Amino acid sequence: MIRKNPSGDFPIIDQTAYVDQTAYVDQTAIIYGKVIIHANVFIGPYAVIRADEVDAQGEMEPIIIGANSNIQDGVVIHSKAGAAVTIGENSSIAHRSIIHGPCKIGHHVFIGFNSVLFNCRVGNRSAVRHNAVVDGQDLPDNFYVPAISHIHPTTNLSDFPPMDVSLNEFSESVVNANIELVQGYKALQNEF
Repeated sequence: MIRKNPSGDFPIIDQTAYVDQTAYVDQTAIIYGKVIIHANVFIGPYAVIRADEVDAQGEMEPIIIGANSNIQDGVVIHSKAGAAVTIGENSSIAHRSIIHGPCKIGHHVFIGFNSVLFNCRVGNRSAVRHNAVVDGQDLPDNFYVPAISHIHPTTNLSDFPPMDVSLNEFSESVVNANIELVQGYKALQNEF
């Protein structure tokens, strides 16, 4: 379901001239308002991406999903008081995660199942594993957050292990699998 928000903003979903590179949004997903979805993005079943709150001046920043990224089943992306949310290119937001703005996720990032991110920045080529929380702390490039970790404003980031190359390879494989899903589901749409 694709809808405008109360401010009249309607989502912009990539529909490039190259049919094999257009975004795919599952028919059960809900996309509201000032959302920009770039090429080859996969939006999975029951995902909710909602850009509808405004700041004190009545303004809002968009939610932007970068090219070749995937927003998997049941993910919720929203923002408080019109703050920006950006998901970089070639990034994966796994099942049932919550990304709540203000939030910026870099390129080639993997966010694991059921993770919650709020008021933070996640640097390029980082991984946040399943059931982790990142709240109010910016993470540098190539940073690794183990499963069930809780990072908050006073967390000492030097206590965390270094990023493992195999995690970057895993993240890239998830991105590639979801790009293939975009093509497969778009082909199925053409059968009806």
